[in-house]
Amino acid sequence: MGLGGRRGLSLVGFPLLIPLGVFLALALDGNKLSSMAAAVRCDLFRGRWVMDPSYPLYNNSASCPFIEREFSCIHNGRSDLLYTHYRWQPLSCNLSRFNGQAFLEKLRGKTVMFVGDSLSRNQWQSLTCMLHSSVRPAPRFNITREGDVSTFTFTDYGVRIMLDRNVFLVDLVKQGAAGRILKLDSIQLGGKLWLNTDFLIFNTWHWWNRRGPAQPWDYIEVGKKLYKDMDRMVAFETALRTWGRWVDLNIDPSKSTVFFQGISPSHYNGTLWGEPEAKSCIGQKEPLPGSTYPGGLPPAVGVLKSVLRNISKPVTLLDVTNLSLLRKDGHPSIYGLGGRTGIDCSHWCLAGVPDTWNEILYNLIL
Repeated sequence: MGLGGRRGLSLVGFPLLIPLGVFLALALDGNKLSSMAAAVRCDLFRGRWVMDPSYPLYNNSASCPFIEREFSCIHNGRSDLLYTHYRWQPLSCNLSRFNGQAFLEKLRGKTVMFVGDSLSRNQWQSLTCMLHSSVRPAPRFNITREGDVSTFTFTDYGVRIMLDRNVFLVDLVKQGAAGRILKLDSIQLGGKLWLNTDFLIFNTWHWWNRRGPAQPWDYIEVGKKLYKDMDRMVAFETALRTWGRWVDLNIDPSKSTVFFQGISPSHYNGTLWGEPEAKSCIGQKEPLPGSTYPGGLPPAVGVLKSVLRNISKPVTLLDVTNLSLLRKDGHPSIYGLGGRTGIDCSHWCLAGVPDTWNEILYNLIL
């Protein structure tokens, strides 16, 4: 497909196809075009983890005093710190080291919004820690929460790092006797908040397979029809396509840059990484060597990429699944919110893996 083609997905390291109008607009800004070309030449997401004593980028208690207990593994008693000293090394290039001062200057007066579930909160908190700890003296900030929206403002720069907790992206509403309805073809509630935001990073996946008391809906609605249940992967794909249509109808690429976080993996089955005796991530202290996860990618990755390819407006995939799969050591396990009664091999310790997601995001934005 030529430059006039309709697909706008950027899979960094893969062919980049963008609408002609967007390409011409970028061509007027040589720096953006050069950065885009560099990203196309280098697959930032194919690499390996290497030991680097200059990491982590921050200390989770001293330089990030506002870190939430859920991700504060060291504060919760984790004493092995080897997992904090790994750096992601792409195979064909180098990532620029995160520079919080440069990033805040780049973002001056702008808003970055993470939209999604607790993995979005994981990345949101990581970025606020990275920015706060990298500037000296520490920048002034305030944190506000209103409903499902949290806003971390660096007041000296007018930079807002926001989190909109919206676990399905599509609407979840209470509707009379039917109860809680998950509307797979509707985005009315969250969409208004997302409009004209400078940088949007979306995410959804981890809630789609919840059942029983943990399932937050009573019925699924598609095309005005109610279903008690349906194939969850089909539901996930339908919701993603609804979100994709919202992007095409509402995003102005000259005002908003859109990313999708990708699928953050869990580690509850050691067979997938070559340790059949491991039933969770407890006791894991090192990443897997090499660049490939033995168990392969979760099916949701293929569904996500298929949907993204059919969105006309530019959307960049933060394809963090494989690099995160290699980090069986990076989860809170028994050092999270639930302790030994709620083993957490889904979220990530901070400092930790989400810092790399943000370091890649930094390289793509700057």
